[in-house]
Amino acid sequence: MKLHYKGKFDGNPESLPCREHMPGAVKFKEAKDAKTLAVIANVLAFLLLIPLLILLGLRCGWDSLIYCGPSGLLSVLILFPHEILHAVCFREDVCLYTNFKQGMLFVVGTETMSKARFIFMSLCPNLVFGIIPFLLAMIFPSLSFLGAFGALCTIMGAGDYYNIFNALTQMPKGARTYLYQFNSYWYLPEDAAKNGGCGI
Repeated sequence: MKLHYKGKFDGNPESLPCREHMPGAVKFKEAKDAKTLAVIANVLAFLLLIPLLILLGLRCGWDSLIYCGPSGLLSVLILFPHEILHAVCFREDVCLYTNFKQGMLFVVGTETMSKARFIFMSLCPNLVFGIIPFLLAMIFPSLSFLGAFGALCTIMGAGDYYNIFNALTQMPKGARTYLYQFNSYWYLPEDAAKNGGCGI
């Protein structure tokens, strides 16, 4: 993996690095634009937060919810490491963009990857910063601060979970995927090979 910092995103998807479409590539059925995706992610985040906080209160005590304030501030500080963990799952060049006014950081890579690696890439930072700390608090209630931090970091991955859902429900067995601007596409390597493409 070679990380390239590209600075502030100008809002134009066409400015993002992209590859030529693979023969037979199929666009994921997903949100039509960034605003729609934001609505989906925010609703999903809210639906995740409620049961996580209830579990935290039941297991660690309701006074542990006081940690949500400082945990929220800390979770903002891991936005950059969150994207770095996405980036390390790429084998080739990957570009990091920022738009701090909208609280947005994201990475873009042009390589193709298997369904399993795409899912792991999407889930990796949410496991490290969210799910694992939350589970540790469930096992050891004295770590309630970690539980609050984990809960908030878990919901930060709502957009990633949406991508995982799309991959699980839309990609057939053996398919590979790649990013093109703000959209994901999948293709079957054997179909691409027949049409002169590359399924590597």
